[in-house]
Amino acid sequence: MERGPGQLAGPVPLSGPRPQRPDRAPGELWLRFLSGPDIDSLGLSPAEIIAAVQEAVRAHGDGRAIVEPRVHLVPDNDGAGHFNVLRGHLAGPGLPAAGLPARGVSGVKVVGDFVANYAAGLPSELGLLTLYDPATGVPLSIMDATLITACRTGAMTAVGARYLARPDSRILGHVGARGTALWNIVLLDELFDLDEIRITSRRPESRETFAQQLAAVTGTRIRVTATAAETFDGADICVEASRLTEPEPLLRTASVKPGAFVVPYGTISAVELDLLDVMDKVVVDDWREAQSGRFGALRRHVDTGRLSPASLYAELGQIVAGHRPGRERNDERILLWHRGLAILDIAVGVAILRRAEQQDIGTMLRYR
Repeated sequence: MERGPGQLAGPVPLSGPRPQRPDRAPGELWLRFLSGPDIDSLGLSPAEIIAAVQEAVRAHGDGRAIVEPRVHLVPDNDGAGHFNVLRGHLAGPGLPAAGLPARGVSGVKVVGDFVANYAAGLPSELGLLTLYDPATGVPLSIMDATLITACRTGAMTAVGARYLARPDSRILGHVGARGTALWNIVLLDELFDLDEIRITSRRPESRETFAQQLAAVTGTRIRVTATAAETFDGADICVEASRLTEPEPLLRTASVKPGAFVVPYGTISAVELDLLDVMDKVVVDDWREAQSGRFGALRRHVDTGRLSPASLYAELGQIVAGHRPGRERNDERILLWHRGLAILDIAVGVAILRRAEQQDIGTMLRYR
């Protein structure tokens, strides 16, 4: 690990006054940079990731979080991709799983969404997260948010399933093999005693490679299918994480059986317009976010009034915090649409930063 002049041998604490050395000039500030390999080396467990996200969702339901509207930056690049800018704040008390100090942590994430990056051997979503002390504005850390984006999205799917899916769910149908796909499946497999995981994607080579990835991390039977219809038909949990460039109804209403839990969250709509007509409950992560922006799986449903305050059952945070019941009957069809909230990135980022401080991982950068 590289250190600047006068840098302490131990980790810089996230909370409390920063220790000073006699050779450190007054007002001198350092922050911790965490690269992708740094984060990979920390070994956060699936249970730790789910716990951090669940506590952030609970804070949202209890009104202890601030989520600023997501904004998009769309460069003049012939539709190659765009950037999402997410901003938020998590209050500290009551979030022991996230390891937040009493004053909380604020954060900003910028993440690109470039579907064709696979052709260059790059992830579709490359992100950068910055964390700040809300009492002083001092930057705490800059970190690669590529893994964070994938695992916090998968954890949100898993937290939703914990409260909204049937506990005896046995078949998972998943469309999409890149980006957040691995974490969706790994974290759902962590929570449920699955008998079968069905997967498909647009390119045969992509789904076959994905099946090999999954076989290396789970003993659950992996079934590769040729079509989305075969993947979703009769599944207990249906996750649509496609990477479409034009709307296409991959998740058809007729495929959703009574008791199913459905999670569509692709950037471009891949569901039929009448999907919500068969749902007993429709849940979102944040209603304001569901109404904003030009992207999202249920964009058309909001724009046409099919998803409105009258048809919305709850935000997931209200359910996790105990203000609304989740699943109440085995035959309920329940849909969760999550757009992705900055507070999830912050919660996982704080858990990563805590572990990095404990293990003295990362590079300390002189800020001023």
